[in-house]
Amino acid sequence: MSKSVRDVMQDNVELVGPGEYISEIARKMQQRDCGSIPVGDGDRLAGMITDRDIVLRCVAQGKDPAATTARECMTPDILYIFEDTPVEEALENMGNQAVRRLVVLDENKQMVGIVSLGDLTLGCKDENRLQTSFQSIREAA
Repeated sequence: MSKSVRDVMQDNVELVGPGEYISEIARKMQQRDCGSIPVGDGDRLAGMITDRDIVLRCVAQGKDPAATTARECMTPDILYIFEDTPVEEALENMGNQAVRRLVVLDENKQMVGIVSLGDLTLGCKDENRLQTSFQSIREAA
């Protein structure tokens, strides 16, 4: 039987607020050893901020990380997947979207975790699907 995203996702996800400063978000990423953190505004997801967003939208533009907020650097479009999605389907989705991480939602559209390409590779038995997804993501980079 195929594993679902629920079986391989990371469920200890922390949200940051849109007004939180980049310097604090970077420290959280360092402490959690992660490359992305969802941005939440109340009970609603507002975006995603990645280490790449910080570099390209803050540091490379000469902005002060201690005075620049998540709202100024985040990616507002949130790509997501549902927790009961089969791992192979999630891999195909990531390949089609050319992303390495997806927010995971439950049936009530509440965030329950994040799944990375690495997480999915551990649960996938379809070698061809893995290769196709890796190739699509690599080409988009």
